Amino acid sequence: MFKLLAAAVVLLAVPSFAATPESTAARAEIEARLGFVPEYFKAIPDAVLPGAWEELKTLQASDSTAIPCKVKELIALAVASQVPSKHTIYSHTKLAMLSGATQQEVGEAVAMAALARHWSTFFNGIQLDEAKFKTDVKGMVDGAKKAMSSGMSPPAPLVLTDAKSAYADMTNQMGSVPDFMKKFPEHSVVGAWREMRDVELNPNTKLSGKYKSLIGLAVSAQIPCKYCVFADTEFAKLEGATDAEINEAIAMGAFARHWATLLDGLQVDEASYRRDTDKIVKALSKKGPTTARR
Repeated sequence: MFKLLAAAVVLLAVPSFAATPESTAARAEIEARLGFVPEYFKAIPDAVLPGAWEELKTLQASDSTAIPCKVKELIALAVASQVPSKHTIYSHTKLAMLSGATQQEVGEAVAMAALARHWSTFFNGIQLDEAKFKTDVKGMVDGAKKAMSSGMSPPAPLVLTDAKSAYADMTNQMGSVPDFMKKFPEHSVVGAWREMRDVELNPNTKLSGKYKSLIGLAVSAQIPCKYCVFADTEFAKLEGATDAEINEAIAMGAFARHWATLLDGLQVDEASYRRDTDKIVKALSKKGPTTARR
């Protein structure tokens, strides 16, 4: 009897979210845009929905942002992948591909998230000297600028067999061996360097260097990793990213983390969410390509 009374008290203590004029208007606009109101929008508290919807339509769904829709979705996918959030991994993958992303680009975005998580863990865990790290990054950036201004082609990668060959290749590619690479276990530095070189530093990937750096920055910003935030910002600027693009990339990282938290925390049914996502993608695909879905 006592347990039943206690449960009743808990249920009575849970606040009810009364609809407000603003939340009603937001759901009406969602229905007008999509043709229906997805179930997960019904789960969002009424005090939260108007602002969350306004941000979604002016950032993620906007046709006039500095970053193309495809890249915004890849940034969000990268963040979702390492939260991790099954809900938003699914939707951002679908929306990225609707916006023209290939499977290769999806894979590279996820790989950049994995690299950001990998190196942030190592940097933070060994408590790198921040000033030394920034000096190393600035040295890499200065070296890259000189190579770009001279019109030189990127050096051919060396064959990697051991730590010595890896260090030689780093010097060949970046002008020196960064201090953090010297601290990485020698027996594993070949694999760690090869992945960084072949994905992040590779000029021949499907994603440009600028967009890879913006993806890395968005992931790093919400880990958070102050080392990686600094490096990815510097590399993004080196690749031509504007302040508007940098700010939008970070905003998309915040957006992806925000929605992953809401959907997972409110325990939105995953199967229902996927059905709603498929329905949204189908509705958007019928409208045909737009200049934003580039």
